[in-house]
Amino acid sequence: MDFQISEDSAPSEFITEQQRRQLVGRPPASGAFMAGDELGDRKFSKVFDIQLESGQVLQRARLAYESWGELSPDKSNAVLVLHALTGDSHTSGASGPGHLTAGWWNGLIGPGLAVDTNRFFVITPNVLGGCQGSTGPASLNPKGIEYGSDFPWLTIRDQADAFVELGSQLGINKWFAIIGGSMAGMHALEMAITNPGSLERLALLAAPPYATADQIALNTVQLEAIRSDANFKDGHYYQAKPGFGPHKGLALARRMALLNYRSPKELNERFGRSWQSKVSPINDAGKYAVESYLDFHGNKFVRRFDANSYITLVSAMNSHDVARGRESTELALAKITCPTLVLGVDSDRLFPVSGQELIAAGISGQLVGGGLKVISSEYGHDGFLIEIEAVSKELKALLEP
Repeated sequence: MDFQISEDSAPSEFITEQQRRQLVGRPPASGAFMAGDELGDRKFSKVFDIQLESGQVLQRARLAYESWGELSPDKSNAVLVLHALTGDSHTSGASGPGHLTAGWWNGLIGPGLAVDTNRFFVITPNVLGGCQGSTGPASLNPKGIEYGSDFPWLTIRDQADAFVELGSQLGINKWFAIIGGSMAGMHALEMAITNPGSLERLALLAAPPYATADQIALNTVQLEAIRSDANFKDGHYYQAKPGFGPHKGLALARRMALLNYRSPKELNERFGRSWQSKVSPINDAGKYAVESYLDFHGNKFVRRFDANSYITLVSAMNSHDVARGRESTELALAKITCPTLVLGVDSDRLFPVSGQELIAAGISGQLVGGGLKVISSEYGHDGFLIEIEAVSKELKALLEP
């Protein structure tokens, strides 16, 4: 796997010694975008105050975003593409100054592609609570220091409300389409249920109608790994020297998550019981190849993400339940009346197809393709990011004139 290709959109592969050497050197205490960093292709919303479900008001928040294509004079061609847990606004494009990795959905958005930027104005915001330009735990609070663990608790609905605010600022009151996979599918669901008239079409990829006990349990263990790191310092680690942030805890959380994102079949077939660099893990202090794979991506992840943001976003995912404060899951889903693509991945063990079946059964609007679409992939949950050809086919059907 090339170092400049997002690991969220490439198959698992053996880690080379060259790749391992690329991570030599101590990472900063946080991988968050900070004031003074290269902007890359980022743009920023105007600051806004947002009322949170917790009762708190987050003041002077802003969202970072990127866009592709041109907004039509009547603003009728806007497509909102939302990102999953460890993504950001850099959905499409090369790596370079301001962007450590290439776009996480390259090959899907652009001129003549499934989300055709000759036709659409496409926008991806970094989620509220994220760490790549939007207001989050690494941002400065009103006292001029990083929020850290004092950042307000967010829900999926709070984050969806922030996306509505961004659209309003841009004069977009009705999206031609909203597209979201995984955590982003949670946001897309909430936007469609809360205001069905705000979008014409909807794509929900590998997303559930609510977080199950099993999913919350898996998430909780990851968060405890971060908080157990001695360098976490109750979330106030931003002034630590390079190499002294909560890197072990965050890398461990990332390793755990990767096991949920990929399928057993892929890991078994790609790595088997192979040794890294042919050094025995039994008596020569070597590692199995799959261990090295997890280590590499855990260590790479800490250079582009923030531990507090990870806690904030995973906790928001735990809050996800379309029935919360509503009569039932079924009645909530029935509020969605627009043409909708519901897509699952047959090998997904994080958000299994059973969740997408429930969504497809509950939606009142037309299901694109006549029903739930399930793609076959060896890559597990990450199939919706990796299987570009299959996903493109379904999105084209949704977005066709």
